Amino acid sequence: MNGPQLSELPDDSEQLAPSVSGLRRGALQASELSAVTTFSDGFLLKFLRARDFDAELSLKLLLNYQRWRRESPEISSCLSPSSVLGLLNTPYHTVLPQRDHTGSRVLLYRIGQWNPKDWSAFQVFRVSLMTSEILCTETQTQRRGVKAIFDLQGWSLGHALQINPSLARKISSVLSDSFPLKVRGIHLVNEPMFFRPVFAMIRPFLPDKIKQRIHMHGADFHDTLGDFFSPHVLPPEYGGEGPGIKKACQDWTNHLLQSERLLQQIAAHPTGDIALTPDESLISVDTEQLSEG
Repeated sequence: MNGPQLSELPDDSEQLAPSVSGLRRGALQASELSAVTTFSDGFLLKFLRARDFDAELSLKLLLNYQRWRRESPEISSCLSPSSVLGLLNTPYHTVLPQRDHTGSRVLLYRIGQWNPKDWSAFQVFRVSLMTSEILCTETQTQRRGVKAIFDLQGWSLGHALQINPSLARKISSVLSDSFPLKVRGIHLVNEPMFFRPVFAMIRPFLPDKIKQRIHMHGADFHDTLGDFFSPHVLPPEYGGEGPGIKKACQDWTNHLLQSERLLQQIAAHPTGDIALTPDESLISVDTEQLSEG
């Protein structure tokens, strides 16, 4: 059975056990992870699915993830939605309720809703990390990955000044080789000319595979975004027939807030078992079923 076929199996399949055991053995033997003694099956499966059960690539991704967390404590150590509630209460970010035609989750970021005088780029990036940590607990998302739409209307010099080379490198690492999510597409809409210097700072750190998945739609995105996403996926503000952007943002904010204890558990012990309360289990099931509906 090849990697993609293994990825389709349920988490409790006995056929996954050799791959899980092999990755755990490699992680325990890695000198840079000597302080970590527990790697749960659920944690390891995220990395195996992200690399289609290639043992070597899965271990490399796991090591990169742990290294990124150690080197970015200002982002990874505080996964508290309530700490950025003011930002979340703007219609800045959401995960759209419906998956696209390939099964990918679709994330939307509205950069103009981020006021750089109130919120630093690190806090904004932390919101993205919280969402990513939640999504990579979803089995279907582990298999099908994510796509992101960045609406750059309102991008200003104040935004640009927040993005330095160090942060650009951290962002590119998450997109390419340091997080267990498959990035299937990045779509930029309403991108102004003066966004290009920032993009030029991030682009060199991205692998060719990710570069080929970046699509720039400009201000006429209504004519082209529909070539990638069905109408029922997108909000009306983006040419679709799905829920309006304000409702979609509020629903995802509520989901993040309801997941606060889970996120803090991930921040403190990312490699261990995630103990969901009955309410959190229901939230997780309901969210995946809704996105598949």
